[in-house]
Amino acid sequence: MKAQIIENHGKKEFAVIPYKDYLRMQEELEDYHDLRELRKAKGDSKNKQGRSFDVVAAELGLTQKKPNNPLKPTAKSAAA
Repeated sequence: MKAQIIENHGKKEFAVIPYKDYLRMQEELEDYHDLRELRKAKGDSKNKQGRSFDVVAAELGLTQKKPNNPLKPTAKSAAA
């Protein structure tokens, strides 16, 4: 990355970088913040119990199926 440094009274005040580099830096910074949030969420004890995609999609109204109760045995699991 090639930056142009702008000084004011002999003190470095600003760095001008190519727009492409700025966009890349913004994207990397967003990824970093997303990763920090993910790690924080994974460390939270209330997030230890997972749910299937189908259950979440049904809860959000993205499917026509009703979510299964993971604690209630189904006919398949009762036969096993």
